[in-house]
Amino acid sequence: DAIVVVENVERIMTQEGLPAREATSKAMGQIFGAIVGITVVLSAVFIPMAFFTGSVGAIYRQFAVTLVMTMLFSAFLAISLTPALCATLFKGMTKEQMEHNTGFFGLFTRFFNRTTTGYLNGVTASVKRPLRMMLVFAGLVGITVFLLLRLPTGFLPDEDQGYLISIVQLPAGATQERTVAVLSHLEQHFLKQPEVAKVVGVAGFSFFGKGQDAAIAFVRLKDWDERTKPEDHALQVVQRANMALFGIKQAMLFALNPPPIPELAAVGGFDFRLQDRSGLGREKLLEARNLVLGMASQDARLAGVRPEGKEPATQLLLDIDRLKASALGIDMSELNQTLAVALGSAYVNDFIRDGRVLRVVMQLDAHARATPEGLLSLRVRTMKGGMVPLSEIATPRWVVGSPKLDRYNGVPAMKIAGGPAPGRSTGEAMEAMQEIAGKLPPGIGFEWSGTSFEEKLSGAQAPVLFALSLIVVFMCLTALYESWTVPLAVLLVVPLGVFGAVLAVTLRDLPNDVYFKVGLIAIIGLSAKNAILIVEFARQMEAQGKSTLDAVMQACRLRFRPIIMTSIAFIFGVLPLAISSGAGAASRHAIGTGVMGGMIAATVLAVFIVPVLYLLVRKLFPGPIRYHGAALHGDDHA
Repeated sequence: DAIVVVENVERIMTQEGLPAREATSKAMGQIFGAIVGITVVLSAVFIPMAFFTGSVGAIYRQFAVTLVMTMLFSAFLAISLTPALCATLFKGMTKEQMEHNTGFFGLFTRFFNRTTTGYLNGVTASVKRPLRMMLVFAGLVGITVFLLLRLPTGFLPDEDQGYLISIVQLPAGATQERTVAVLSHLEQHFLKQPEVAKVVGVAGFSFFGKGQDAAIAFVRLKDWDERTKPEDHALQVVQRANMALFGIKQAMLFALNPPPIPELAAVGGFDFRLQDRSGLGREKLLEARNLVLGMASQDARLAGVRPEGKEPATQLLLDIDRLKASALGIDMSELNQTLAVALGSAYVNDFIRDGRVLRVVMQLDAHARATPEGLLSLRVRTMKGGMVPLSEIATPRWVVGSPKLDRYNGVPAMKIAGGPAPGRSTGEAMEAMQEIAGKLPPGIGFEWSGTSFEEKLSGAQAPVLFALSLIVVFMCLTALYESWTVPLAVLLVVPLGVFGAVLAVTLRDLPNDVYFKVGLIAIIGLSAKNAILIVEFARQMEAQGKSTLDAVMQACRLRFRPIIMTSIAFIFGVLPLAISSGAGAASRHAIGTGVMGGMIAATVLAVFIVPVLYLLVRKLFPGPIRYHGAALHGDDHA
């Protein structure tokens, strides 16, 4: 906004020779409407984002509030502080002085004047061939749709967060000594890697569950400044580690990257829930799970597909003779509580000893819990106060079963996790899992959870978000221009910005994720910005009595420089995002690449197509121009 003000003040001072104060006053009368239009569009385009719910809605709201407040402050400064500084600081230079300046600025001015002349020649050729330009426009729209549909989808990019997670799962019933040995081997492997700084291993726990056959390791990588090569990225370390750990036969080991949002998942990748929707039983569900794992291992789009949960293991089952227990006066709740306290534990109370508060916890002795015979010697209280040995009403037998029975949305389920193969997106991996699930027997279904569920939700919300943003922008422009047709010339350039954004992320092999969608919303407003600068001045000159063609050509000549200046400033502003490295670089790439590509296309293409669109709209929908701002005077048209 400030660039638009400064450029117009400088132009009037140079061309008309007015002092700074008068030039500033005249410049603000000409561009006030354009600044308001740009601010309204760039602010309104983010308003629908603030009303979305869920985790994706929280991300959208953060961007919406931040960007809207930034736009409002920018406009406020452009119409208050910037004019005051122009009137105070500008000295001015005549047109003759600029042309005869032999320094850098003189050379640049003459170069830009020649560029402007070439641009106006191009616009003249474009408006003479509107049908050809519309065919080019239609072709670009078609290419945009084609690329957008082929763009792989994703939720949030996998970031290099400076640490990794490795999961260890031994066969069911493995001893703690075996688990510690495998964990030690895992730690030594990571410590030999040049990218690793420290490793912390914990036995007896993992994301699969608790037990002496499970372990987890947290691998801290060296600082990002020490890992500058592409092969030092966390995802590359994970890939190499999994290839090496695959050869360990004693256990199942996986190296995993942390999720982009820890509250939604324990690790990155997808979260797939296989469901028994027809009551087929645990065995059929287990067969279906193994079938999924087998097909997933053969799919090139998938990597690291694994079951999450404890495998079936040997268990001691107590068959309770309920009739005999009832005859003996044993209440089942009393029996369940007795077993829970004996095998688990129960807090009784506190007592003070030597000035310290100690807890009293009741539990059966370890040797009594080690064998079925010791457990059967346990006595259960009857309702009359008597004690009955457990062996009188219980018969033990060994069975194989799952230590934990999971349900998802009220349906028996098993969790399967995994991720995309290198070079693939999570959207492609989820599509592959859906294809595999379609080959399962009837009665077996699936649902997504965690970040995968949010990814599906964000994909479903995206068309609604874009539609609402376009509608809000259209309504704002309609109110601003007091016309239902003139805003069409502004909004029809939006596909050009989208074309640049989609082409840029396609060339960099980036997915269509949440950050890219935020960038697309920004591109809607930024594309409209360039069109507004041309359309606003064309309306001013039409209101002054010029023909539509002359008004458009004059607007292109006057607004070409501020369009180029603001666009270059914005492109160089987002360039650090597109080429950044270190922590959070993937998110910055997702936003910066799309916005930068969209802005380049919206600038290079829109300056030629907007005049054609405006002429076509005014030809198809002729009518008087209602403009209440200041008109252009003096030799602006010279």
